[in-house]
Amino acid sequence: MNHLHFRTYNLSKRFGSNRVFDDINFRYAQGVLGIAGSNGSGKSTLLQCLAGLIRPSSGRVEWYKKEQNINIQKLKNRLGYAAPYINLYEELSSRENLDFLMQLRKQANPSQKVDAALEQAQITHLADQLFAKLSTGQQQRLRLAAAIVHQPDVLFLDEPGSNLDESGRTLIQSLVSEFKEAAKMVIIASNNPEELELCDAVYSVQKETEIY
Repeated sequence: MNHLHFRTYNLSKRFGSNRVFDDINFRYAQGVLGIAGSNGSGKSTLLQCLAGLIRPSSGRVEWYKKEQNINIQKLKNRLGYAAPYINLYEELSSRENLDFLMQLRKQANPSQKVDAALEQAQITHLADQLFAKLSTGQQQRLRLAAAIVHQPDVLFLDEPGSNLDESGRTLIQSLVSEFKEAAKMVIIASNNPEELELCDAVYSVQKETEIY
């Protein structure tokens, strides 16, 4: 059972004079959380703050295991993150990219986990293909593989269906279901109704509403 959960305290983010969001306060404990909002509403920025990829301008995000606070830096090896704006190394093959990520994370049984991630993302046949030579949809599948290769406890997905065909969107549904069945957390930033339907609760950044 995964007991990870988080809470935001007066979370705000600005880029220069541009206010992205202000005073976000909510907590989430289990299941699939959606972060909704139109393009430019700040949902991707909020997702990055929750994952510790960027710092808020003020306020804070706190992660807990059961009721014990966990430093976000120590938690990062247990997080997976996939987004269209995260690029892998163009000069490396699909397998080499995943191998490199496993080396960085100092993971046990790296070859087995890389094989499993390639299979789960349905790109085993592209294992030796350079990232630069993949189609946009294939690149997105490899990003998903990179997010799950280390078997994280929390999966962050930013517009996960970007550039994916129908089978790719079915893959997203399968990944979300697997994490949910394992009592792991998934957080999806999206304005796609089909992706938000996968969520147990949704927080709207644009309307600054409570979780519903």
